Amino acid sequence: MKPWITISRKTILDHSKWLKVEDHSIQLPNGTTIDNWCWIISPDYVNVVVQDEDENFVCFRQTKYAANGISLAPVGGYLEPDEDPLTCAKRELREELGYQASEWVSLGRFPCDGNHGNGFANLFLARGAHQVGEIIVDDLEEQEIIKLSRSELMQSLLDGEFKVLSWSTAVALALFHA
Repeated sequence: MKPWITISRKTILDHSKWLKVEDHSIQLPNGTTIDNWCWIISPDYVNVVVQDEDENFVCFRQTKYAANGISLAPVGGYLEPDEDPLTCAKRELREELGYQASEWVSLGRFPCDGNHGNGFANLFLARGAHQVGEIIVDDLEEQEIIKLSRSELMQSLLDGEFKVLSWSTAVALALFHA
């Protein structure tokens, strides 16, 4: 199989550091050219499933603008410019929970939209996590920290309580490694 080829690109919206939209002309492997292919640029981010020293999973109960109602959520945040995903994951764990972890497992790096970009999700499992300091509060949403056993985490996943795709993916992958 051959990859798609980008022939040209033009920025049509440069809204902020959170969103840029480009208009691409692309060529398919069969030679067909498609103009006006929308390409979305948003920051890459991390999601971290946290397992503490007692093998409980530490996550949040919170609301998000795009997720209807209350959701369970892992630790997460956007990469700073030129920041390594693991460095970001460690920073977010420290900021959001005041934790550090003794073991890190990469669960993968995934494009958010296979045809239109929209950044990459970098997923991790942090094992042996423990409190080392205070939480650095800078999130927009209210959050409640909760601890779940492995069976409670699995049931919450199956019940659809992780309402964002990357959160559900991270939890499902972490359950294979925990």
